Amino acid sequence: MVELELQDGLAVVTIDRPHARNALDLPTMGELEKVLDSAEGAVALAVTGAGDRAFVSGGDLKELARLRTETEASAMALRMRALCDRISAFPGPVLAALNGHALGGGAEVAVAADIRVAAEDIRLGFNQTSLAIVPAWGGAERLARLVGPGRALLLAGTGRVLNASEAERMGLVDLVLPRTGFDEGWREMARSLATRQAREIKNLTTRTRSPQEAAAAFARFWVAEEHWRAAEKVMSRGR
Repeated sequence: MVELELQDGLAVVTIDRPHARNALDLPTMGELEKVLDSAEGAVALAVTGAGDRAFVSGGDLKELARLRTETEASAMALRMRALCDRISAFPGPVLAALNGHALGGGAEVAVAADIRVAAEDIRLGFNQTSLAIVPAWGGAERLARLVGPGRALLLAGTGRVLNASEAERMGLVDLVLPRTGFDEGWREMARSLATRQAREIKNLTTRTRSPQEAAAAFARFWVAEEHWRAAEKVMSRGR
């Protein structure tokens, strides 16, 4: 099951398959597709898993074992790649809340987000080689952009699984939070990103823009009433 919460511009997507450690099968991919459709128009997006054991534990091997031909396997890979691409291309900030382990395809879903916040006891790894397969959902390319081609090859080629601190040092995780209060912590951060300003900053940081475009974006916010109200508060504190 894939759940969706919408509140104050924030869309929270939760993969909830406890019996399979939040692994993805074909019906769940279909649910995720519909949920992403419903999340369109939100200012920010957060993706997480239910419980505290797994964020997403990759593909559901028991279910996906039915795919026996190259055509079937390719179609599944392309379908899930398209969903990860949609998460990555979401126009506002995307936060992955790693409530539990993110392994194999789960790590690929995690790196589709702009920001990864992890509980201190999680593990993250591109360990597809343990199944004698390779990443297929866009994770290898995104991993290389995050940590560099050499380190990406080292991690995915060996299937090394990192703890949260190691993942943070390598730049795969942006923030590690204590398990106690983790849910409140990442939700507060996600809410703080659900602003028009953060959405515009994502545009500034993820695609090349001319100085004129950047200045025009700044000017739109400068003349808005929201800016002047905030500026007045700041200036009044200094009086």
